[in-house]
Amino acid sequence: MKIGIIGAGHIGGTLAKLFTGAGHSVEIANSRGPQTLTEVEHQTGAKAATVEKVVHGKDLIVVTIPLIAVKLLPAGLFAKVPAETPVIDTCNYYPRQRDGRVEAIEKGMTESQWVASQIGHSTIKAFNNITFKRLGSDGKPKGDPGRLALPVSGDDPGQKAIVMGLVDQVGFDPIDNGTLSESWRHQPGTPSYLNNGGVAAVSEQLKAARPTRVPEFSAAA
Repeated sequence: MKIGIIGAGHIGGTLAKLFTGAGHSVEIANSRGPQTLTEVEHQTGAKAATVEKVVHGKDLIVVTIPLIAVKLLPAGLFAKVPAETPVIDTCNYYPRQRDGRVEAIEKGMTESQWVASQIGHSTIKAFNNITFKRLGSDGKPKGDPGRLALPVSGDDPGQKAIVMGLVDQVGFDPIDNGTLSESWRHQPGTPSYLNNGGVAAVSEQLKAARPTRVPEFSAAA
């Protein structure tokens, strides 16, 4: 696949390396321009590009930037991206630590629904509940008894199937968590957040999740 990644931080760089290692063609962008990504190119095998080029002609796009920075993406960036193109959102909402208050999320909109509303394109929530270190080092072959599982949420079955296949390719068992409205089950503060385990363990974590945001991941009153 031709994959574009918006965001060259820890998760973006790790995904770029995993995807190129799986045989995909990857372009990666950040807010400072491709001239700042020489080291990322060297480390990951991805090709640096502008944000506009990263979303053009791709089979799949990843948005992996601070959630609040989604509002700073160029207006109309996704306007020409075909509706059927999967867009993975890895963003997490950290109101007290980084993002400030986002009223719609505080009122119950899931983080990825909010991202979708900002970019004007449907999203698939994935790769958000694991640290970049474990993401980069803990992938295992299919069938390995120690393989970790990662939840995937989305509204389009075809797009979600593509993303789940990609999760499998990079060494993790994908779990279908349902629609994007259920993606709160693997948001920060839930049992599955950073408590990575196998399919059985993560499935139970997702079931045990509650929609009320815990204080640590809610905006201060």
